[in-house]
Amino acid sequence: MKYCKICLQPDTRPGEKFTNDGICLACKNFLFNDSIDFQDRFLILLEIIKKFPKHKNQLFDCILGVSGGKDSTRQALWVRDKLGLKPLLVSLCWPPQQINVRGAYNISNLINLGFDMVISGPAPQTFKNLMRASFLRFGNWAKSTELALYSSVPQVAINYKIKLIFNGEDPGQKECQALSKFGWDNNNVRHLNTLSGAKIDWLLKENGQFSELLPYMYPNSKQFQKQGIQIVDLGWFLGDWSFKKNGAVAVSNGMNPRSESPEDTGDPSYVSSLDEDWVSVNQIIKYYKFGYGKATDYINEEIRFGRISREQAIAMVKKYDGHCNKKLIESFCDYIDISVNEFWSKVKQVANKKLFKVGVGNSFRPLFEVGIGL
Repeated sequence: MKYCKICLQPDTRPGEKFTNDGICLACKNFLFNDSIDFQDRFLILLEIIKKFPKHKNQLFDCILGVSGGKDSTRQALWVRDKLGLKPLLVSLCWPPQQINVRGAYNISNLINLGFDMVISGPAPQTFKNLMRASFLRFGNWAKSTELALYSSVPQVAINYKIKLIFNGEDPGQKECQALSKFGWDNNNVRHLNTLSGAKIDWLLKENGQFSELLPYMYPNSKQFQKQGIQIVDLGWFLGDWSFKKNGAVAVSNGMNPRSESPEDTGDPSYVSSLDEDWVSVNQIIKYYKFGYGKATDYINEEIRFGRISREQAIAMVKKYDGHCNKKLIESFCDYIDISVNEFWSKVKQVANKKLFKVGVGNSFRPLFEVGIGL
């Protein structure tokens, strides 16, 4: 395990590639930002938009996937108010046991800002069964839900015959750029680790009923080509795309941030993944798999913007990464019908034994030093 020389990005992150100088993709892109003329990029975006005029009787110019959080709120406002477009928002609705009050409020807030929205709600029992299967098979409960999240937007685009899709990605996660001719082109997102090629074979083994899996089926390349769909990464056009900027814009427009202590969530940003709380459960599992969590993602950005030193960041990562309130773990286990002991047994099974010494119960001792590695 090695760390980026600038930030605290480890090379254990899926899809991560360091430069020969030992710099991660995110820092490489950030350093490159100083030489980018974002006004020129804005003109490029306007030219892209011209290629997708509304057809007859089409009510919306484009589609955005939203959760009501910092990124989707800023995207929706920017597309409408800066680009002058009328977007249709698409939101995947969590089941009642998962969505929190804050999440429901933030989605309502986005609608109240004047947007039209389609809410997609997969069958709750199938959703629960697949979440359970995802955890027991992969040690990652979000494996199936991410398929539904990613699939819902292009599915609606095809049904509404809208060709232009906007999304916004963390500038540090630019795997699509290596797969595409243009940095803004995200049509190859299907090939990234999250979607695993958009294959659903394992879902069929778990569920069997093909018709119940439609919400989890990402449209294939032929469907994209037939519809003429283009996914555009808005983050490529915005030089100030960040946790703090997006959070500030969203909060000033009514978004409700997180109030829980970072010791309970592992997230010192207070503005990330607001619509449900089990994300903290998945983050602690990610920590034991790869040696980093949500705190690292946020603090790395703070390092790049010069708001914190690497030494200060190391102390914060040690303090927050791998933290999750036990009540969240208990509520998650109750939902998927397993015991807390079964939960920790699975976490031990998928934990990276090169990075952690696994002890009794939920005891894990890191074998690496934050900022140094193994």
